[in-house]
Amino acid sequence: MQSKGLIQFLVVVVTLACLYSLSFTFVTRKVEKDAAAYAQGDMAKEKAYLDSMAGEEVYNLGIAKFTYREAKANELALGLDLKGGMNVTMEIALNELIANLANNPKDPNFNKALETAVTKAKTTNTSLIDLFLNEYKATGAGTPIASFFATKDNSSVIKASSSEGELKSFLNAEADNAIQNSYKVLRTRIDKFGVASPNIQIQQGTNRILIELPGVSDQERVRKLLQGSAKLEFYETYNNLQIYPLLENINGTLATSLKGEKPATAADTTVKAAADTTAKEENLLANLNANKADSAKDTTNAVANATALANNPLFAILSPSFYQAPNGQTQLIPGSTVGYANLKDTAKVNQFLARPEIKSIIPADLKLLWAVKPETNTPNILALHAIKTTGADHKAVMTGDVITDARPGSDPQTNKPIVSMDMNADGARQWRRVTAQAAQNKDAIAIVLDNVVYSAPTVNDEIPGGSSTISGNFTFEDTKDLSNVLKAGRLPTTAKIVEEAVVGPSLGQVAIDSGVNSSVIGIIVVMMFMIAYYNRAGIAANIAVLFNVFFLMGVLASLNAVLTLPGIAGIVLTMGTAVDANVLIYERMREELSLGKSMRQVVSDGYKHALPSILDSQITTFLVGVILFFTGSGPIQGFATTLMIGIITSLFTAIFITRLIFEYMLSKEMKITVSFPWSNHTMKNANYKFIEKRKLFYAISLIAVVISFAAILTKGFSYGVDFQGGRTYTVKFDQPVAAEAVRESLDNVFGTTTEVKTFGSENQLRVTTSYHVQETSDEADQEVLGKLNEGLSKVQGKYEILSQQKVGPTIASDIRDRAIYAAVLSIIVIAAYILIRFRRWQYSAGAAIATIHDAIILLGLFSILDGLVPFSLDIDQHFVAAILTVLGYSVNDTVVVFDRLREYLGKPNAHHEKMDTTINKAINSTLSRTVITSLTVIFVLAVLFVFGGEVIRGFSFAILIGIVVATYSSIFLAAPAIYDLSAGKHLADSAKPEEKKQAKVIA
Repeated sequence: MQSKGLIQFLVVVVTLACLYSLSFTFVTRKVEKDAAAYAQGDMAKEKAYLDSMAGEEVYNLGIAKFTYREAKANELALGLDLKGGMNVTMEIALNELIANLANNPKDPNFNKALETAVTKAKTTNTSLIDLFLNEYKATGAGTPIASFFATKDNSSVIKASSSEGELKSFLNAEADNAIQNSYKVLRTRIDKFGVASPNIQIQQGTNRILIELPGVSDQERVRKLLQGSAKLEFYETYNNLQIYPLLENINGTLATSLKGEKPATAADTTVKAAADTTAKEENLLANLNANKADSAKDTTNAVANATALANNPLFAILSPSFYQAPNGQTQLIPGSTVGYANLKDTAKVNQFLARPEIKSIIPADLKLLWAVKPETNTPNILALHAIKTTGADHKAVMTGDVITDARPGSDPQTNKPIVSMDMNADGARQWRRVTAQAAQNKDAIAIVLDNVVYSAPTVNDEIPGGSSTISGNFTFEDTKDLSNVLKAGRLPTTAKIVEEAVVGPSLGQVAIDSGVNSSVIGIIVVMMFMIAYYNRAGIAANIAVLFNVFFLMGVLASLNAVLTLPGIAGIVLTMGTAVDANVLIYERMREELSLGKSMRQVVSDGYKHALPSILDSQITTFLVGVILFFTGSGPIQGFATTLMIGIITSLFTAIFITRLIFEYMLSKEMKITVSFPWSNHTMKNANYKFIEKRKLFYAISLIAVVISFAAILTKGFSYGVDFQGGRTYTVKFDQPVAAEAVRESLDNVFGTTTEVKTFGSENQLRVTTSYHVQETSDEADQEVLGKLNEGLSKVQGKYEILSQQKVGPTIASDIRDRAIYAAVLSIIVIAAYILIRFRRWQYSAGAAIATIHDAIILLGLFSILDGLVPFSLDIDQHFVAAILTVLGYSVNDTVVVFDRLREYLGKPNAHHEKMDTTINKAINSTLSRTVITSLTVIFVLAVLFVFGGEVIRGFSFAILIGIVVATYSSIFLAAPAIYDLSAGKHLADSAKPEEKKQAKVIA
């Protein structure tokens, strides 16, 4: 075996890397187990424990140390379907953006075009901007469309004479700004919400943002948090010299109050007193120097010091903003920052400030707001700013709607990143007044969005004209973010929830149990079969399977992937297909043994001759995984990720791990066996006349296809909510209920036909309604939920809503189109790959015929069996993943036959043998491999179907039936089709010798 040492080194490195990646999960699970034991079922207490551990060191590797927060960020996270929580898709209202950029004109043609564009956007993937421009053009209006957008705010980029192309570029740029800004706002809100391992991402090419919030239970709070309008404001600020006396008073009051004594009164300690009295400022600095230790400059040490906590509860976790002056005195740093706190302590500071006795001390015109994020050089420390409100209603001095533009740039003299900002005429007048006031004392102006301070630059001079530059300790990314925030006021568009899924923790626990059970049983079944059929070689394959699962989980953890229930299904499926490469190798080894070769030569030739088939078969399935990843979303991407990684780790373990085991056995002169006496001759001398009987199988397939088409056209499908839109709920009753009785009750309430299906046990139902399918507002959600409860309450027994999902019609249309696109693209990509590898169109056509045949029959079976089997057979995203997996597997089987056919055609005497004889030999010689591989996959899919849980039962059923059909087509259709497509002519002239260069890798 060439490069044996390198391969051993690689195995060790990969093993250590996977151990490292998975170790974070073990560490965080231990911390969470300790939290659960400490809380004894009190969720608030458990959360408080975990919050307190956020910045604590929990993992020390010697060369690196990790806090709980850092370890949590590196763990293998669980998806919503395993942990419970919310998954929402936010859609940015671009129609509002378009109208606002044109100052909401009253022109009927403009508004009619925009209204029609919004309607059409629900059923097409064309962008709203393109639809709007086309619809306005169709009105035949004489007013140039650009003239509506040639406002004062847009005058620098759009004129009345601008072309449609220039206008389109402008609108697309503004739309992208709106989406990016909404993403930034939502990201900040979610971070403030305190969700563990949230996921937020822009769906590229759309105006949608996908948000996953594991573990969330307060759904209403999340909806309000995400859909609230963002408001940009400018505030005057207090200097920290003015605020420190107040902080001292708060600190003392807290110390007294927490000890159970009567709180001290605020008396005359006010912000204005500190500002007006210079003597008080001098006393302040003296006190600060005298109590420097108690001020807890080092938050970590202060927290550890019980005395400091008791005497200085606020200063123990909020360090004042001071510095060491040249004269040795400690002085406060001028500015609006009044203190710094560790991220894990900010919640505690907020609790202190919210106490009644403390709120009574704080003046009405003072707001203490946190910065949006830590400074670059202090990644765990957050600044607290003193904000001054104005007037009786305590408002900001300015709002963001006056900003016309903001852009990142660099200072021409220092080359440091800055932000340039322009305002309209009204804003320029206000800005001049505000900056003139602030410049008198070199005060700061705070830029606040959603009650979070994004920047608080000091004002040195009055700024006339409305054009300003903001400098600070910025990175270029910081200036981009701040620019987007500043433009938020000019882009007053809303983000609405158009798709939503809520999974309760109880349903998530059931999914975890089902996934673990199916995985364990699947491993056991595969391992038992491999030993029973392949003897000692089966043991080597089992060791490779265990390594494969370990490597797969390690890679998922290193990629920060989220493990979902379909992802677990992908792992279980990988277990079945993982032995495919071993089966190819072992079957080839058995062939070599029959030629009387030595065992060392058998091992070498077995791996060498099996390699081309292994690579071709796995690459085709991998390509399907790639297509699934880029066309799917959420759980489907999780399945695709697991599938692709599983293929890579399966190849690595099957080719290298088992080879190392065999090399070790050979070096120790241990006996290697690849069969038992009973399995040694299984299908060894198969000589079936597949070509002669092909017309019979063509007829069988044609009948099956016709029946499938008839069922599809007459009966149709039961579409899942993600394909048709609407709302679906999983409801669990305390006793068995009749689905028909529930349906009748809900039909009467909704006034529309409701789909009600048993979901697993007889006391659990899945309810789907199209009521208010066009409405995605909170009010519509509440109305639908109210009617659902009204209908369910009329059914005997108590019930609980375990999960719910909402999909808007636009999302449903998009998902459906992407599913069709993915299926068609998969067939094209696979056919193209086979054409490249085998260099004859007959091979591509044969594979395409087999895959299309499999897809049609699987669709037909789902149509025919829907309603006849006691589980859901909805056509949804999971079904699309299943059918594409089947197509990949079908080609996997087919390619193995093709590879053997190519091998036979490449022999010197190939021309002396008839084409039908050669094809028959190719199918018969790979028959054992085809059947054995199919059996291992069918075994694990049967386990997944029985033990995997109701959520993926339809998914596993689709793959299970699909594998059976795919096995049939790879044997009876694909290769025979080559014979007919080539009119029986020999293809030996196109064949090439075996690709020895590939085989040398493991020879």
